[in-house]
Amino acid sequence: MSEAPANVRIQASADVATDAQIGDGSSVWHLAQIREGAELGERCVVGRGAYVGPGVRMGRNCKVQNYALVYEPARLDDGVFIGPAAVLTNDTFPRAVNPDGSIKAAHDWTPVGVTVGEGASIGARAVCVAPVAVGPWATVAAGAVVTRDVPAHALVAGVPARRIGWVGHAGLRLVSAGGTAWRCPETSQLYEEFEDTIRKVEIQ
Repeated sequence: MSEAPANVRIQASADVATDAQIGDGSSVWHLAQIREGAELGERCVVGRGAYVGPGVRMGRNCKVQNYALVYEPARLDDGVFIGPAAVLTNDTFPRAVNPDGSIKAAHDWTPVGVTVGEGASIGARAVCVAPVAVGPWATVAAGAVVTRDVPAHALVAGVPARRIGWVGHAGLRLVSAGGTAWRCPETSQLYEEFEDTIRKVEIQ
């Protein structure tokens, strides 16, 4: 990697492409691989054995935990958490060979990506099957398989993943406050259902 900021930490066993851009204050740990053209924002952490594909874009303050696989052309907004061994795929109809039996090459398929909104979390060993979008501040439970878009603030679980609740900015499951209102058990912030998601209730 060229022209790395002075306070970027890259372990010697990591494999970082020379044209990858690693943001100020970021860390890339043992055996991680950052491919060509990938861009990591400021203060990102890429854990042991994790993989970040060519051209992947990550915002600031993202965490990609150990052995997670983030395949191109994924897009992660600021503050995204990717749990251990989670996978963001890029091939909707995967095959090793073409119908004629020849080995499938890069020009024989078009990668499709997963987008993850600001502050969202993907749990350990969850799989997001591209193309899907995970909305801001949503949480995908550990082991879930996401096959369709996840609304902002939704808590989804299962195979395939379905919404089982709502989560606030603190990441905890919200509790009912009556009717269409929901409250965070940690911060007491009140939310209300709005269209297909929830929004903060601003106290005047």
